Amino acid sequence: MAPARFRTAFTLVELLVVIAIIGVLVALLLPAVQAAREAARRSQCTNNLRQMSMATHNYMGAYKRLPAAADWKTSPSANWSLHARILPFIEELNLQNLIDFRYNYSDTVNAPQHMEVTKMPIPTYICPSEIKSEPRVGAPGKPTHFPVNYGINYGRWFIFDAKTNETGDGAFLVNKPLKEQAFRDGLSKTLAFSEVKAYQAIVRNTDKPDTLNAPLPDSPAAVVALAAGGTFAETGHTEWVDGKIHETGFTTTFTPNTEVIYDNAGTPYDVNFISRGESLTATKPTYAAVTARSHHAGVTNAAMMDGSARAVANDISLEVWRAMGTRAGGESVQMPQ
Repeated sequence: MAPARFRTAFTLVELLVVIAIIGVLVALLLPAVQAAREAARRSQCTNNLRQMSMATHNYMGAYKRLPAAADWKTSPSANWSLHARILPFIEELNLQNLIDFRYNYSDTVNAPQHMEVTKMPIPTYICPSEIKSEPRVGAPGKPTHFPVNYGINYGRWFIFDAKTNETGDGAFLVNKPLKEQAFRDGLSKTLAFSEVKAYQAIVRNTDKPDTLNAPLPDSPAAVVALAAGGTFAETGHTEWVDGKIHETGFTTTFTPNTEVIYDNAGTPYDVNFISRGESLTATKPTYAAVTARSHHAGVTNAAMMDGSARAVANDISLEVWRAMGTRAGGESVQMPQ
């Protein structure tokens, strides 16, 4: 008679131990995978900024000057962004060929092809970590605009005054294309671009401050006081074609990711503030606290005017950050590495 044969198997306890070990391994592995993916996204984000900074250099090489933040001198109705002007230098020449800079990007009567431009997403202008990269839509539910994650450096606080044509202290100005000689602080010490968040909440058009030479606000609370009674929207940085500060710019009023908490109908929002939208017919000057923001933990990526790019920590000194925002402030500070 053949001996009985017994099949070996896991006991219930052993099975539970194996499941527990697998669970621990997965728990250890997932953060590592997520960290690796975020590192890759940050690297791509930095590369986008570097490409944009180099594009402005190539533009300057071709035209002997930098593009203006918005140029109303040749066409007072057109408000095309710097992002639209550097398209050929990021391999988007065919798209720019559709643009008639004599007319505003929203003018589809004189330039119906502009509808094709505004609804086009530009991968170079979007950070891979952005969580709201979807387009703005109009009737009947079709894309009309795509957001942007990289704003141009408008300076610290003051932007533009139509009555005097005075402009700010940043790298890119309204109606004034700069040359390299204007950067007396040095290209390596002046910000060109920084990350901004898409669909950023904004408060604007309070006409406060309403005079020139208004001092920089010393705290977010000071900005919130100026914003009281303004027009609220959640459409900041959603139109890469628009040269206005709330769409394609930032200021160094506050350090990156500083929260400016504004109560809108009982709901708190972290907002940007614009005293009055830029316009050739505005009777009050434009000031703006448009903060650099990112979805990267603890840092915001930025590019300098010399083409270099770096991660800027949230706890950077406000003095240093504001110095990085000026092209000719004469500050003597150590730039972050």
